[in-house]
Amino acid sequence: MDARPMVLRSWWMLALRGVLLLLFGGLALSMPGPTVLSLVAIFAVYALLAGVVYLTGAARNRRHATGSHAFDWWLLLVLGLVSIAAGVLAVMQPVLAALVLVLVIGVNAMISGVLDIILAVRLRSHLRGGDWLLLAGGLVSVMFGTVLVTMPNMGVLALVWLVGVYAIVAGVLYLALAYRAYGPLPAKAARNVNAERRVAERRMTPAGQH
Repeated sequence: MDARPMVLRSWWMLALRGVLLLLFGGLALSMPGPTVLSLVAIFAVYALLAGVVYLTGAARNRRHATGSHAFDWWLLLVLGLVSIAAGVLAVMQPVLAALVLVLVIGVNAMISGVLDIILAVRLRSHLRGGDWLLLAGGLVSVMFGTVLVTMPNMGVLALVWLVGVYAIVAGVLYLALAYRAYGPLPAKAARNVNAERRVAERRMTPAGQH
């Protein structure tokens, strides 16, 4: 059984999220004559694809979720469901007031940021010094979402630049985290993982077989 923490097994998921964010930010900043609806359309595509990535990661990691990391795959599941729900709402209700659609983007960013922060705290001893990257990505998302929720009536150009810059900064952070997560564990983290695996195996072994 692969006993590495979920994020280390799923470096590809972090990399894909980073690439999607960079594409989202690049498209947002390069739109000719941007409108709120065109921005929301790009967001909908990003949110749906990111949600699929999260759900795939949750499904792949569920069978490895043991010991202190048994809860972690649920975080991926919630992230995926929240992202897909936001994307579906943007696709199915394009005639909603622009204010509501902007709030959807903001709330999605805040929830995703909070869940990223929880993951960073739970996996801080396994991320090869990269826990600050996940924490920074979560804080950036929370701050971005807070700005959108508290100032949803900002001008279109200001909104486009805010979204574009946020997506590019967050994308770079997640690509850096994916690079950190890829590769062998350092000695200390490897010892922590092996200790957790032994504890999980003892719990699964019947008392008479100890």
